[in-house]
Amino acid sequence: MASRLRLFTKRFFIYLNWLVVLLFLLSCLIPLLHPQQWWWVSMMGLSFPVLLSLVIGFFFGWLLLLKFKLLFISLIALVLGYKSIAVFIGFNAPVTFTTQKQTNTIRVVSWNVARFIELARNNNQGSNTRKKMLALLKAQEADILCLQEFHTSENPGFYNNISAIREELGFTYHYFPYDKDGDRNYYSSVIFSRYPIVDSALLRYPRPSQPEALIQADIQINNDTLRVFTSHLQSQRFDKFDYARMQKIRSREDSLVYHSIPILAKLKRAIVIRSLQADIIEQVRANSPYPVLFTGDLNDVPNSYTYFKVRGGLLDAFLEKGYGLGRTFRGLSPTLRIDYIFTDPRFSVAQFKREKKNYSDHYMLVADLQLNNP
Repeated sequence: MASRLRLFTKRFFIYLNWLVVLLFLLSCLIPLLHPQQWWWVSMMGLSFPVLLSLVIGFFFGWLLLLKFKLLFISLIALVLGYKSIAVFIGFNAPVTFTTQKQTNTIRVVSWNVARFIELARNNNQGSNTRKKMLALLKAQEADILCLQEFHTSENPGFYNNISAIREELGFTYHYFPYDKDGDRNYYSSVIFSRYPIVDSALLRYPRPSQPEALIQADIQINNDTLRVFTSHLQSQRFDKFDYARMQKIRSREDSLVYHSIPILAKLKRAIVIRSLQADIIEQVRANSPYPVLFTGDLNDVPNSYTYFKVRGGLLDAFLEKGYGLGRTFRGLSPTLRIDYIFTDPRFSVAQFKREKKNYSDHYMLVADLQLNNP
């Protein structure tokens, strides 16, 4: 009887190992499958950290049990999935970021500032957080500053963040496209630069999507021109009711199916819209006559279709000099790296850091870039 139980247990874990490996490999195919047709596979990108952990767990489990033939099930999966693993984890050694910039480097800062927390002029906690955010930005001494979910206003009762950043941080040039409206409050992404902006452009994403856009600025640095893109792609648009549903799912309250359906519907919609936005970015980026710098909040993880399309052949600053998982979004999960700095291979990444200050719901990214000799 004991031998039958051992045999059953062994077979159970072997079959479970195979199931985990198959799901893991399917998640590794996400960058190759367009979400318009394969949205249900794309959703598995959020489970990639769990699947990777299980594959590694099975590998070491069989190793401890001295089942060397069985550990090859996981080992082969890890080898086949190396591209997804390589973009998920930064394998560099931790180093201290040097505030003093090196010679011939360009410091780039990208941050989803969540509208600087407070829109109206007052002395509440939100306004105090806004002051801290501006002080943190000033301390970086950035040459190029890209901000997403940016807000500014011409209404005297609200903050004019364009003027504040130009005056307090000393930026001479900026590009912030907006349409005039009645309340004179404007929301979009923005590019600030200490170097001249010689050209700029705005590309609106097709509906349905949130009213963000892809903006670009051609920045002249000495005798070279750099084309800078920044954008904020479609979010899940979760509201307080969705977060309440997630909490009930975690605590197993009420019906799992009832609470999951609206969340899955929003996930599907956002994934499909982001894939179309990513296709547009790829085309625009590929047509640039200049070296490209892309920064932004993709609202998608590294092993996604969106990430691979937008990045293309660019370098990921985090992967070049960062380490660990590189989480950039403070909510939902400790594995969400959804904000990026991508740079043309003609630049090398001298150093990189995340500013882990809990001001916005995103962390600031900072990278020093150096133009390689031709």
